[in-house]
Amino acid sequence: MTLASESYVELVELAASFVHEIKNHVSTLGLNLQLLAEDFQEPQSQRERRALERVQRLQTECQQLVDLSNDVLRFARVKDLELTPSSIAAVIDEMVDFFSPTARQANIEIKSYVPADLPPVALEREMFKQALLNLMLNAHQAMPGGGELTIQTCLEPGEAGARQVCIDLIDTGQGINPELLRRVFRPFFSTRPGGTGLGLATTRKIIEAHGGSIDVQSELDRGTKFTIRLPTCSDTASRD
Repeated sequence: MTLASESYVELVELAASFVHEIKNHVSTLGLNLQLLAEDFQEPQSQRERRALERVQRLQTECQQLVDLSNDVLRFARVKDLELTPSSIAAVIDEMVDFFSPTARQANIEIKSYVPADLPPVALEREMFKQALLNLMLNAHQAMPGGGELTIQTCLEPGEAGARQVCIDLIDTGQGINPELLRRVFRPFFSTRPGGTGLGLATTRKIIEAHGGSIDVQSELDRGTKFTIRLPTCSDTASRD
């Protein structure tokens, strides 16, 4: 590891520790606000009603800070992963099953086309599942009136004769403005009010930590396609 890399790692670890401490204090503040809100749960005067509204606004702000802290910590913790050979079909099936109740409630139909005979891929399963969940949530937010989320995979040639598994997640949502498309993976960039802008940045960091890549194509009012490419286990081993 170079000196620059070591400095970067130290900076990330310092930032993560700082955010962790902030989260602890904000959580304590949120707990006390909850207790205060309970004291005003049945306001007896206009003054108490105003006090309750202010407490509730502060609770919302605290929760947003906690959510941001969690996103920052997830982003910072993506580094050297312990990868094990895994079935990509099994992982996708697990995430589709997990996300289906949310999709049904939002009137989103999930279509999955995943061959069972794909070669194994080296994964840190929980981290990779987080990346898939981020993309599913992104599709959910892009289809407030419902729609379709299609997940399909295939085996395709990579560089120098290597093989890679290609995973497409395609939604029929609002699409992304071309001027914004190149910025969607940047940390803290978000087109959603209240969004932290770390979901897609963390997803890309997770995919790249697996030796893979992710790109996006989108058309306004037609939808968006995210494409993940991961080397198969045999090709990962041959490059080590």
